[in-house]
Amino acid sequence: MADEYDVIVVGGGPAGLSAAVTLGRALRSVLVIDAGEPRNAPAAGVHGFLSRDGIDPKELLALGRAEARQYGADVVSGVAVAARSTADPTAGSVPAFAVDLADGHTVGARRLLVTTGLTDVLPEIDGIRERWGRDVLHCPYCHGWEVRNKAIGILGSVPMALHQTMLFRQWSPDITLFLNDLVDPTEEQWEELAARSITVVEGKVQSLQVTDDALSGVVLASGTVIPVEAVVTGPRMVARSVVLESLGVSAVEHPMGVGSHVEVTAQGGATSVPGVWAAGNVTDLTGQVMASAASGVMAGAVINADLVNEETRLAVQAARTAFSR
Repeated sequence: MADEYDVIVVGGGPAGLSAAVTLGRALRSVLVIDAGEPRNAPAAGVHGFLSRDGIDPKELLALGRAEARQYGADVVSGVAVAARSTADPTAGSVPAFAVDLADGHTVGARRLLVTTGLTDVLPEIDGIRERWGRDVLHCPYCHGWEVRNKAIGILGSVPMALHQTMLFRQWSPDITLFLNDLVDPTEEQWEELAARSITVVEGKVQSLQVTDDALSGVVLASGTVIPVEAVVTGPRMVARSVVLESLGVSAVEHPMGVGSHVEVTAQGGATSVPGVWAAGNVTDLTGQVMASAASGVMAGAVINADLVNEETRLAVQAARTAFSR
């Protein structure tokens, strides 16, 4: 790890590594700081990623790190705890940053890209965390095929529960919605549930039943067990925004009410702080792996263009100064 880079990428997931590859191919010096806490670590495979469908998440990241290093990027394990501007006020609008790591190291860069992802805050129900990513799911496009035609329970835990119910009905005719004392369907929604032959169970959910290391039922507070083979829940998705917060970029509530995210511009993920970008799930809570990777590619290209513009402006200034002598 050097002391200074063109770009520091905080976060070594698909977004961060894709950005590192793009920047490395643009002949930029890049450091990727990877905390080693991928959101999809519990999942058996990545889905919806063209040519890599079903790949182990760990293998995908290993391939990504190798590709980034192939183009000269440094990829290190570490936790970035804060960042700050180190710009020289006499140098005009030339961004510069220092990133502090938990181990005491500090490293500098001209630009900063944060791809730290999000944390899934799961309902406080016994068994949810242990089965998460296995037979407790949230996204039909990520896991629907794997549980097709199975008995699927939709846990009423977030406002999106009814939407999830209708979506998963595409993958199975055996759908049970657990209201969990939190979901109160409208008259129209009751009609839709009945029309789609969806079973609705009232009462609070207490825990999940597991038999031979496989989900077998949902246990209500009354003690009743409803047999299911998979459970769908909607976690609250919270952006991992510590580094951005240290720069004055705060996470805000997502318009869909599913959690908190960092707002960026549509073009390349620029934040409200000049020289700082964000990509992946830290800003796009619902983005799948391929979408996160794509946002990293775009961010890398836009950051490189921003550096080119700065270098051109400084070169013109230097030429004018030399000519005026």
